Amino acid sequence: MADATEGDGAVFLRANEYIGRRVSESLNQIQGDLIDRAVRLLLQAPAIFVYGAGRSGIIGRAFAMRLVQTGLTAFVIGESVTPIVRRGDCVFILSGRGESYSSMQTANIVRREGAELIVVTARATSKLAHAASLLVPLDFPEEPQRPQLAPLGTLFEAAALRMTDAIIAEVMHARGETEESMRRRHAIMV
Repeated sequence: MADATEGDGAVFLRANEYIGRRVSESLNQIQGDLIDRAVRLLLQAPAIFVYGAGRSGIIGRAFAMRLVQTGLTAFVIGESVTPIVRRGDCVFILSGRGESYSSMQTANIVRREGAELIVVTARATSKLAHAASLLVPLDFPEEPQRPQLAPLGTLFEAAALRMTDAIIAEVMHARGETEESMRRRHAIMV
């Protein structure tokens, strides 16, 4: 039961600090060579496909948008205009639990077609993790205050957004992109 006497945004402030700290701890554990390998796969692929279910899918859509803005060819799996995955392409799946049926089905198709599969998950022992060409694990050991301050998949999703945005910085650097060159590729929204 919530403490009704707690005011002045105290819960917000605690949650903000907690989420920021936990996300930073997780991302700081990722080895640089792992990110270098992921960036190489993305840069070498004729096309990049991004997938995630639920909130992970929202993060994936944001990542695909930024990939396109860097000049790469990227699609969101599930959109009606998304072409078929082919050998040599790269598929990037975000899945906190690494067990969703749709993510596993996507991984099975990717492997059958011979494309590379980058998996970002909080469960390095999941079925999806085992299907990956390259696994990027985000580790969040359970803590008692997590359910109240960062419910459900909040930590994974916050870390996935920050990680994919940082990957975009690596892609920009490798391609010689600038914010201005990316802005010229920004979609026109009406």
